[in-house]
Amino acid sequence: MRIISLLGSPHGLKGNTGRLLSIVLAGAEAEGAKVEVEILKGDTVLPCLGCDICHKKGYCAQKDRFEPLRESIAAADGVVLASPNYIFNVSAQLKAFMDRCCGVIHCMSFWGKYGASVVTSGGGDEEPIAEYMNHFLLTTGAVPVGAVSARMSEMPEGGFTDKVEEKARELGRRLVSAWRASEVPQPVQEQRQNFRERMQALITYRGPEWPYEYAYWQEQLKAE
Repeated sequence: MRIISLLGSPHGLKGNTGRLLSIVLAGAEAEGAKVEVEILKGDTVLPCLGCDICHKKGYCAQKDRFEPLRESIAAADGVVLASPNYIFNVSAQLKAFMDRCCGVIHCMSFWGKYGASVVTSGGGDEEPIAEYMNHFLLTTGAVPVGAVSARMSEMPEGGFTDKVEEKARELGRRLVSAWRASEVPQPVQEQRQNFRERMQALITYRGPEWPYEYAYWQEQLKAE
């Protein structure tokens, strides 16, 4: 299994989020996965311009790292998103990547990938952010298998409690095992299918304006 991780922390792998992500990935590596980490800096992926090029032509016109990252994830088996809690949401670095995935979401281009989320925070409220990140993964077509989070009280002396560390390792192991078994829980299957039908209806309605996505879904409908 090949896993691409997107780390939206300005502290990179040395920060709390990066260190927690590393434990998750160590759990996956112990099960035989190959892992890669992409640190999203301020200029790695720029904000979305709302230009509609991705809907019309199938790629983003901006010249940064978004397209290579999108292609890497499309060629991988799994994706892990990691972010600190910045004012009750993901960091701007990760949010920029998510916003640029509008075309990915419209076509659910990461269908069949397996995903997970990692969040750290100072004083709490990390669980809704993890749920948001996993919902984003689901709308791209991926199968989210869970999340791990930690707050400052769970990071004694610069580390993590044993409970958090074990949960992080288990998430990495779980990501690999779910992928190997092609496991899709019934609630996730239903949510993905409902969203798939929603995107098919949207793109069919907007067909003349979004020719690339319209052609994509017409091919998908023929194959069903």
